[in-house]
Amino acid sequence: MDIRLKIFELRSYTPIPFLLVMVLYADPTVATLIAGFTVALLGEAIRFWGVSIAGSETRTTGVIGATNLITDGPFGHVRNPLYVGNILMYLGIAIMSNALVPYLVAVVFVWFALQYHLIVLREEEHLRTAFGPEYGTYCEKVPRFIPRIRRYAGDHAFHREPNFSRGLKSEMRTLQGFAAVIVLILVRYFTR
Repeated sequence: MDIRLKIFELRSYTPIPFLLVMVLYADPTVATLIAGFTVALLGEAIRFWGVSIAGSETRTTGVIGATNLITDGPFGHVRNPLYVGNILMYLGIAIMSNALVPYLVAVVFVWFALQYHLIVLREEEHLRTAFGPEYGTYCEKVPRFIPRIRRYAGDHAFHREPNFSRGLKSEMRTLQGFAAVIVLILVRYFTR
C-alpha cells in the first residue's frame, strides 16, 4: 500500500482535528485575528486563482490524474499553488485562533508540509509519466512550494485563462468551511 495515495484520498479530512482544536482552544486577540485573517485570506486567494484555471480536476480524491499540464496563472510561479494556499489558510486560522501558542502553529505547519510533500511526490510520478520532458522542463524552472517572482514562460502546449465563475463553483466548499471556522473563532472572541 502506498501511504501517499491514502493521504491523497484523505487530504480533505486531515484538517478537521486541527480545526477543532483551533476552535475549542481559541483565545483570539484583535492582533491575532487581523494577522491570521490576512495570512488565511492570502492562502484562499492563491487557491481561488489556481482553481479558476485548473477547474474541478483539483477536487478528485480517488485517482491522481491530470488531463493537461497547467502552467498558467499561479502554476507559473509555483508548481503546487493549491497546497501552498492550503498551508497558508491553516496557518492563518491557527494564528487567528491563538490556540496553544506556539505549539499548534508549529504542529499545523509541520503536518501540512509533510502531508503535501508526500502527496506531491506521488503526483509528480504521475505527471512525469503523463507529460514527459515537458513536465521535466517545468520542474527545472518552477519550484514546488516556494513561489518564484517571475512567471514561467516556457514552451508548453496547453494554455487556460482563469474562469472565476468556474473557480467559485469549484471552491464553494472550501469557502464555506473557511467562513464557518472564522465565524466560530469570532464567536469565541466576542463571548469570552
